[in-house]
Amino acid sequence: MYSETTNSIQVTVKPVYLEDQSAPREHRYVWAYHVRIENKGLVQVQLRRRVWRITDSFGRTQEVRGDGVVGEQPMLQPGESFEYTSGTPLSTPSGIMVGSYVMELEGGREMEVAIPAFSLDSPHQTIRVN
Repeated sequence: MYSETTNSIQVTVKPVYLEDQSAPREHRYVWAYHVRIENKGLVQVQLRRRVWRITDSFGRTQEVRGDGVVGEQPMLQPGESFEYTSGTPLSTPSGIMVGSYVMELEGGREMEVAIPAFSLDSPHQTIRVN
């Protein structure tokens, strides 16, 4: 599990390799990742936007931007949390993801909340020792 806290908003991510949806011979590797966003602060926040940077083992990076997550823009009161699961495919057996959420505070002010970098590792990755 990977976790990071920004301005009292804790984001925890747990990636899982999906063997049944992957096809290594066709260079298709798929992961699910479960995210928990917890408001440990004293004010209400609403998740407005997300940005993900997904990098494969060749260093190729794609950026994914959008409103909310899984079709929602959850509002979190102090002490509340929101959880969701999403996924990503890669053409290589490993990679890394990192990103951020834009949260809106009461009054309309926005802040950026870090999503911790996490590795996408499959059992098909050839490990090289230097």
